[in-house]
Amino acid sequence: MLNPIQVLSSDITSLSLEPEPFASYTEADIISTVEFNHTGELLATGDKGGRVVIFQREPECKTEPYSQGEYNVYSTFQSHEPEFDYLKSLEIEEKINKIRWLPQQNAAHFLLSTNDKTIKLWKVSERDKRPEGYNLKDEEGRIKDLSTVTSLQVPVLKPMDLMVEVSPRRVFANAHTYHVNSISVNSDHETYMSADDLRINLWHLGITDRSFNIVDIKPVNMEDLTEVITAAEFHPHHCNLLVYSSSKGTLRLCDMREAALCDKHSKLFEEPEDPSNRSFFSEIISSVSDVKFSHSGRYLLTRDYLTAKVWDLNMENKPLEIYQVHDYLRSKLCSLYENDCIFDKFECAWNGSDSVIMTGAYNNFFRMFDRNTKRDVTLEASRESSKPRAVLKPRRVCQGGKRRKDDISVDSLDFTKKILHTAWHPTENIIAIAATNNLYIFQDKLNQEMHG
Repeated sequence: MLNPIQVLSSDITSLSLEPEPFASYTEADIISTVEFNHTGELLATGDKGGRVVIFQREPECKTEPYSQGEYNVYSTFQSHEPEFDYLKSLEIEEKINKIRWLPQQNAAHFLLSTNDKTIKLWKVSERDKRPEGYNLKDEEGRIKDLSTVTSLQVPVLKPMDLMVEVSPRRVFANAHTYHVNSISVNSDHETYMSADDLRINLWHLGITDRSFNIVDIKPVNMEDLTEVITAAEFHPHHCNLLVYSSSKGTLRLCDMREAALCDKHSKLFEEPEDPSNRSFFSEIISSVSDVKFSHSGRYLLTRDYLTAKVWDLNMENKPLEIYQVHDYLRSKLCSLYENDCIFDKFECAWNGSDSVIMTGAYNNFFRMFDRNTKRDVTLEASRESSKPRAVLKPRRVCQGGKRRKDDISVDSLDFTKKILHTAWHPTENIIAIAATNNLYIFQDKLNQEMHG
């Protein structure tokens, strides 16, 4: 992170359909996942209505140095529809739980999107030419009367307005009894995994009718169930390694070379519990809501309800670093339990060089922690901060005692405004923050000047 921690708002893209600042929105408009592609040129969001919106970064413009970094809508499509499972009398939501981009192999882009049950592979491609001058068809595409065809002509490609086409290429269905919470593309670019509450399946991207079960933690008797899988991810460089987190706060590293079924983990990352901190809420707040490998593959970043932790793959007994995200909520756990906020699942993200981590909080706040300088900052994604090139002001939350001028008291935090989903550009200091139905894109000030 550049010093001082200053983030510049380069562009705000609102996904609310109403133009008014405080427009009402429906449940379907709430963003449920955010993901940059491998170059950072494209950014995809999924929402509770089953839609995927792809944003494309504008190319650099010499006359307007600040135009680079602006993301504009590239394509919108309906990925999933609501379904009904007649055998179990269950409604299957259309909400997009996760989006993952495949590394680009040719001019087209591919992404995986999943709801609770079904994973789909989508192809996103551009067309700016169309064939004209067919021999057997007229301009409308109707077959000509063959008796009128007296000469042969060579069809030609004519330029046309750019069209972005999105087409479904594969549908991976019927493999999950429980709700899918994670998908992760393997570094071999041929396989991916999908994880639900009790099982992890391995798929080949070209085969839809079968998957291979690699983790199964379902007990014979469901009354013996003590934990569920909360997130899972492949190692960025070693195609045989994967990690999954649990509701008990543990991480398990599995090596697919050791056995076909990875029920026996290679490493178990677990922090011993401090008995003096034990309370009714201990187990709930220790549940890991997200796990991410660092770009280097050396570290793991996890998020539980109150903290973000960095683990070293070579040290299983305790985390390398612990960051307090909103420790001021420790005294409020009772009311957060009553309003169900204690079950919110916050995600976390690394910056491109693994030196800074980011995660969300309440009141539309999000937090950044610099691992080298140990400095941290609280920023707010709001309409006020969304004016182009406005510098975000650090925010502070105080617990009683003396209040500074701009401090916010814990009691005035809005728990309905929560930043659950965030993403960091793979190489630059550009971040995407989903705040309910709005997508905020912020860019580092110095980063912009370097590109200006």
